[in-house]
Amino acid sequence: MNNERNKIPPFRPTIENLSQAIFIVNRHAKTAPNPKYLYQLKHDAIKKMLKEGKAKKTGLHFSNNPRNSQQQSDVLVVCGDYTFHIPPTKLDFEQLPHLGKLDQSVRNPKATLSLNTSKKLLASYTGLKEAQDPVTAGRSRQYTKPVFKKLGERYP
Repeated sequence: MNNERNKIPPFRPTIENLSQAIFIVNRHAKTAPNPKYLYQLKHDAIKKMLKEGKAKKTGLHFSNNPRNSQQQSDVLVVCGDYTFHIPPTKLDFEQLPHLGKLDQSVRNPKATLSLNTSKKLLASYTGLKEAQDPVTAGRSRQYTKPVFKKLGERYP
């Protein structure tokens, strides 16, 4: 029974649930040990929502953290009550208006979903699966007792 619960997310993928899940995943990705998967989950979910008409690109913003250039722009996407940024395509620069600098006073509403629930919901929505590290998956590390030597003795 526990396996069944882990496979099926407790929510239907509505615009509000998906946007909340994207918000949670995006917030945790900044400090996660595997941020690549979380950012991919966010990007794929937003892409699918755009395709289905559940989200809308509204314009371009100057990025707060440009990479190697002086200026860089990100696409502003509105999903329900939430807004997100994704990397732009060449077509975005031709079709979307540039909104200038990001307004720091605009914030997303608080979300109540957990990271696990959010990941499960987005994974079931996008079909993306988290890759397991082949070295660590399937076996746990064996405990080895510490070796103490007398002062002055060397380790082998």
